[in-house]
Amino acid sequence: MKMLDKYFPLYALIFIFTLVITVLLERRLIPELKEKAKQPIYEEGPRWHLKKSGTPTMGGLGFLAAVVSVLSLSSVIFAFIDIKITLSLLLCLGYAVLNSVIGVIDDFKKLVRRKNGGLTPWQKLLLQALAAALFIAARAALLKDGTSVSFSFGEVELGIFYYPLAMLILLGIVNCANLTDGIDGLASSVAFSIGVSLFYISAALSEETAVISAAVIGSSVGFLFFNIHPAKIFMGDTGSLFFGALVVSCAFTLKNPILMLFICGVYVIEGISVILQVVSYKLTRKRIFKMAPLHHHFEECGWSENKICIAAILLTFVFSIPAYILYLP
Repeated sequence: MKMLDKYFPLYALIFIFTLVITVLLERRLIPELKEKAKQPIYEEGPRWHLKKSGTPTMGGLGFLAAVVSVLSLSSVIFAFIDIKITLSLLLCLGYAVLNSVIGVIDDFKKLVRRKNGGLTPWQKLLLQALAAALFIAARAALLKDGTSVSFSFGEVELGIFYYPLAMLILLGIVNCANLTDGIDGLASSVAFSIGVSLFYISAALSEETAVISAAVIGSSVGFLFFNIHPAKIFMGDTGSLFFGALVVSCAFTLKNPILMLFICGVYVIEGISVILQVVSYKLTRKRIFKMAPLHHHFEECGWSENKICIAAILLTFVFSIPAYILYLP
């Protein structure tokens, strides 16, 4: 744990600064967005969500600004230590910002139309695929990323299969993170627990991953002050796509995209629940869940929003255990 001892003060400062900046910015944003960005509520969602109509959205702008400022400063610091760490940090941050821009466009279109429908799924997917392809290509060109994945027992060469797998995981996790943002505090709670799991894996092995995960922990905790039930502000696609892209980018700093299927297990389950629901209904006209994504099913079963958030945090830690075993030496 030598590396942890060496950089731990920096990781702690990143956590503190992102938390404080997020809290300060969100406090300023809430009254501004109350006037300009009131969340339209999905008509087919749980009926009790209608009372949330008018809650300001696009709160992701606050923690996005906090993370961008802190990680940019961190990249400057690491430029004096290892330029590759700086490049890796900036590429991960750039990928997350690109996805957040897609979220901003989506949120803005919803606000203009006054209903919960922004970009079409195909428009969003095309833009996300472009961002993912640019990210993979940039890492290959600037950081010489190969096509092997790292495990505790050694490396496994995937060859040409690496690229479709990388694209699938990038697009899948980002969109599943978006689906997870459906009740107060859930997306930020899951982002927090993913950040903790990533930090545990990376603190002694990957400086850039530890820096990113410290920022994710700080910003998600800061946002939770305002987003836990009853939410004073929603992150919107602006925030959920940013968080999803930022955490999945760590798969490449750890040189193993497969790990994210475990660490982001709650995201994956939320996405699978939607797929199963749609396929089941189209084939049999019957629904597997009372409502999808899965968090709405538990709401329909009588679970409180805070209870679902706590369960999601605990499940993230449980799902991360195989990743620890497969990756940590």
